Amino acid sequence: MEEASASLREVMALLAPRAGDARVIGLTGSPGVGKSTTTSALVGAYRRRGLRVGVLAIDPSSPFSGGALLGDRIRMQDHATDDGVFIRSMATRGQLGGLSWATPQALRVLSAAGCDVILIETVGVGQAEVEIAQLADTTVVLLAPGMGDGIQAAKAGILEIADVFVVNKADRDGADTVARDLRGLVSHLASDAWKPPIVKTVASRGEGADEVLEAIDAHAAHSSLETTRRRRASHEVEAIALSLLRSRMGSVRGGELSRLASQVAAGSLDPYTAADELMASL
Repeated sequence: MEEASASLREVMALLAPRAGDARVIGLTGSPGVGKSTTTSALVGAYRRRGLRVGVLAIDPSSPFSGGALLGDRIRMQDHATDDGVFIRSMATRGQLGGLSWATPQALRVLSAAGCDVILIETVGVGQAEVEIAQLADTTVVLLAPGMGDGIQAAKAGILEIADVFVVNKADRDGADTVARDLRGLVSHLASDAWKPPIVKTVASRGEGADEVLEAIDAHAAHSSLETTRRRRASHEVEAIALSLLRSRMGSVRGGELSRLASQVAAGSLDPYTAADELMASL
């Protein structure tokens, strides 16, 4: 999938009727809040429930190989020998929004392979990291004391995408302040809307993981799974269509696009009409 193999279409067609049952949990937050450690703790909690878990850890791309830096796998060694856990590090390869372009297809594969829960850990790019809300059934936003997250949460768009807030490293000074700031932000939500619960954890010791799962379960009971999965499918179809469109545009870049661009630059054609003509030629 990540290499965009020619057989990808055939594989996706075969998997389509077999995928879709797994719960998809997204974990996001700024670098350093403990996403990988929290993901590892949640894997352990789900395994205690007897569930099969898939993990997609989205890493920054190596500037040398283009592949994932594999930093997340280093922190998940506790599950390396568990055959009920599958962990895959995926490189962003320049994709914005904290995810790899192949993430939706990877979700389909893991679900068809029998995973009950799939955890997606985003790369941690800050304010651009809202793509996860399009893919996850439940989005968990992590914050930590001492990083200014409590103050910056609203500016970063975190309030809008979070279904569950986790204040990690809760044994540090300032954790109560972060939780209090979040409660103030959540209190401004509409009374009939889902109000994201705030859970404090110390992921390095596994403390609070079960409470996070309970919050995720509460959100699942409140939300419409059909709606979230239809949204995820819409996002996937749109992304594929845009990719196909970009590739077709590349094929006309030296011809029709160049001609239209010359006319726009000369002032003989406006850009909207040029865009309409380009789309018609595709």
